[in-house]
Amino acid sequence: MTPPALAKLSNDEIWQLWVRERSQEIKDELVLRYLTVVEQTAGRMKIGLPRSVQVEELTNAGIIGLISAVENFEPERGFRFETYAGNRIRGAILDTLRDYDWMPRSIRSKTRQLENALVKLEGSLGEVPSDEQVAQELGLSLEDYYSMLDEVKVASILSLDQPLPGPEGEMSSLSEMISDEDSEDPHDVINWNEAKAVAKKMIQGLKQQERLVIALYYYEELTLREVGEVLDISESRVSQIHSKVMLTLKGKLRAKLGAGG
Repeated sequence: MTPPALAKLSNDEIWQLWVRERSQEIKDELVLRYLTVVEQTAGRMKIGLPRSVQVEELTNAGIIGLISAVENFEPERGFRFETYAGNRIRGAILDTLRDYDWMPRSIRSKTRQLENALVKLEGSLGEVPSDEQVAQELGLSLEDYYSMLDEVKVASILSLDQPLPGPEGEMSSLSEMISDEDSEDPHDVINWNEAKAVAKKMIQGLKQQERLVIALYYYEELTLREVGEVLDISESRVSQIHSKVMLTLKGKLRAKLGAGG
C-alpha cells in the first residue's frame, strides 16, 4: 500500500494492518502520526534544562523511543498507544540527558538535603510544610531557600522520570504515578497500590495553590509558564512550588519503596 493510501486509514485500521504486515511503509506512517507525542514530551522535558541542551536533540532521542514503541506495542491488548509510547519516549530522552552528565555534585547534594528536610517536616506536620517552615529547618533565609529551590528545579523535574523499582521488581516513574494513577495498562507498570496511596494522600493534603500547580501541570499538561498565567504567578514561582512538592513526594516514595537515588 502506498504512503498516500496509508495516510487515509484510521488509526485502528493502520494498527490492524501493522499487526498483519509489519512493513517499513506502515511503520513510517505510524511514526509520522505520533510525532506530536515526541514533540510534546521533549518540550516539557526541556523546561529548566541548561541552554546547551537543544530541544532538537531531545526530539531526535524521543523519535528513537517512538520507533521502539511502534515495534513493540501490542494493540490487541486494548491499551492506548500514546501512554505506552510516552514512557518509551521519556526513557530515550533521559538516556540522552544522562550522557551529558551536566548536573554538578553540589546540586545533587542540595537536592538530597532539601528532600530530607521536606520529608522530615511533612512527617511531623502531616502535610507539606510551608516555605517558611522549610527555610527555618534548613537554617536559611526565605530568599536563600527560594534560590536553593531554583538551583535544584532541574533535578526535581527529571527525577520524576527516573525509573524506580516496585515491590515485585517492576519499574515505573513518579510522573506516571501522578498523571495516570488509575491506569491498568501493564506496560505502565503502575501496580504499586501502597505507593500510589502515599502519593494520592500527600497530593490531597496540599494547599490549594500547590494542588492547582500539580493538577494543571500533570493532568491538564500545561507548561510551567502556562500554569503561571492561569494562577497569575510567575513561572519561577510555579517552578519553586513544583520542585517542593515533587521533592517531598520523591523522598516519601524512596523511603516507601526502598529505592536508591
